[in-house]
Amino acid sequence: MLMSTSTCRVVITGMGMLTPLGTDSPSTWLGLISGQSGIARITHFDTSLYKTKIGGEVKNFEPTAYMTPKESKRMDRFSQLAVAAATQALEQSKLTINSTDSEKIGVIVGSGMGGVNTMLAQSRILLQNGPDCLSPLTIPMMIADMAAGQISIKLGVRGPNFCPMSACASGTDAIGLAFEMIRRGDAPAIFAGGAEAPLNPLGIASFNALKSLSVCNDAPHTASRPFDATRDGFVMSEGAAILLLESLEHAQERHAQILAEILAYGTCVDAHHITHPTENGEGGIRSMKLALTRAKLTPVKIDYINTHGTSTKINDKMETQAIKNVFAEYAYKIPASSTKSMTGHMIGAAGAAEAAFCVQTINQGIIPPTINLHNPDPCCDLDYVPNYARQQKVDIALSNSFGFGGHNSTLIIGRYSEGKA
Repeated sequence: MLMSTSTCRVVITGMGMLTPLGTDSPSTWLGLISGQSGIARITHFDTSLYKTKIGGEVKNFEPTAYMTPKESKRMDRFSQLAVAAATQALEQSKLTINSTDSEKIGVIVGSGMGGVNTMLAQSRILLQNGPDCLSPLTIPMMIADMAAGQISIKLGVRGPNFCPMSACASGTDAIGLAFEMIRRGDAPAIFAGGAEAPLNPLGIASFNALKSLSVCNDAPHTASRPFDATRDGFVMSEGAAILLLESLEHAQERHAQILAEILAYGTCVDAHHITHPTENGEGGIRSMKLALTRAKLTPVKIDYINTHGTSTKINDKMETQAIKNVFAEYAYKIPASSTKSMTGHMIGAAGAAEAAFCVQTINQGIIPPTINLHNPDPCCDLDYVPNYARQQKVDIALSNSFGFGGHNSTLIIGRYSEGKA
């Protein structure tokens, strides 16, 4: 039975991910709490002509562990990663997809760039060999909604299916939209998250042209330095993270293990600039306040913030100011770390992975650190859990994602309590 918006609670029952720290959730989590960096020299292509030569690659990923060789050849890498993460989420959830449920269960997977590897490869063929030599699979592999489409085919689910594209907020928005759709009764369960595979010549050169990427090529492990005074840009990464969201009733009916609960989602746009946020963080302020209001929570109820924390001069300063505005003096008491210091920035997959990190933080009682924070920027003076993980009980976590175009999105995730009204 689908429940009405006024009564339906939405819980998380499965998670899957592939990141620069590991090819599943346990290995990624171990890397996070150990303070490891997943950043290294890029091996996907020859970087000798590029200013940035480092990135966060998903290492030791074998697509054929999740699909046939033929299927893998018909997918861009971002879709391969998404299918693998969704398969992991399904396995953890122990959800049985039967004929009754299959037409209701949905898939919402965001991506900021989609099949850019396919676009680049086929553009080369077009220029070198002419239009008749293009693969007939160019469009099906390139378009950003194909990760969601391929997951639906792989898992046999036929409910709502689409791809939100909101740059670096895409994964967060996918989860937020799934949350809202389940609450209003559109589906009993939705696989939601993000996938990205941007480590190619076009991706690196384009962000270099924007002067956004770190050029700390000689020390890759220290290149992502959120909130540090010496930060010189973000480190781009690939990856995927998919969460299975269900109505509480649906999860209880099948006796699922509940990992956490989505409490609220807030989103807005700056309407200011295509790449630069407002100096005072006004958009981030509004998205956090929207989420807090919708969750019916006061700021002091938040135990941890997973920041957007990209390691760029503007973003880190802006986010710090936004947190201070929303939380006032309490801002100095909330641990607020950037896991991008270890994973790098997975663009459209980042927010989904960071939502999963919040779930693990709640369940494990360990807050991941912000590594490489040795020279704190005076403008970034909050408790960013520097360099070492911290054991601390967390009942409610807030996760921020901000993207080009002025997108601002916030999720609030809480410990599941059976007796909650």
